[in-house]
Amino acid sequence: MPFGFLRRKPPAAPPPAEDAAALHRGAPRGVAFTAITEDWRLRGRMEISGRLSDALNRRDAIAISGVEWGPPEAGASLDPAPGLKSVDPYDLILVTAGEDSLPPLSETERAALRVHKVPYLVALELPPFRVVGTVFMHPGSEPDRLLDRSTEMFVPVIDAVARLGDALIGEDEQEVILVNRFYLRGVGQVDSGSGESMVPPGSIRPAGE
Repeated sequence: MPFGFLRRKPPAAPPPAEDAAALHRGAPRGVAFTAITEDWRLRGRMEISGRLSDALNRRDAIAISGVEWGPPEAGASLDPAPGLKSVDPYDLILVTAGEDSLPPLSETERAALRVHKVPYLVALELPPFRVVGTVFMHPGSEPDRLLDRSTEMFVPVIDAVARLGDALIGEDEQEVILVNRFYLRGVGQVDSGSGESMVPPGSIRPAGE
């Protein structure tokens, strides 16, 4: 099947720490997803336990079902792809996630996961794609640190808009887009009104300043 998986798989890196992720594990379930590769848009269900972001960051192949594929632009028709039974996270540039990507948590678990972070309005450049939205960083860390090597392969961008040139990918605004840092080539601040004016990396400031 001419999909091109594994064409640019980078060298293996150490797996992420499992302590926080352990709070999100639960019974296996199917989670709806839309993902963008270099050439395709995939839509279907991923069979995971716990959070979608944790499943992707473990970097193991993930079982998928009910998959359709087609061009990445929003509105392009998708065709059934019954032969696709699994996907390698390394091949996914963007993955959209909704409320069902996080399993139900108790208030105690939610409190344990609540960490003070600083929001930044940013544009992430993953040529030819661009994602505009909010990332949350630990105090003292600025978004250009996302360009550094890390055990966290996917970073969540909140209230995000993704584009291929002038064409939208998916909805006008999506609750969460998980961005593969291996494809990230630039980070800059954007104007909160237009979403277009960029500030060079290193000049990024927290949202609202």
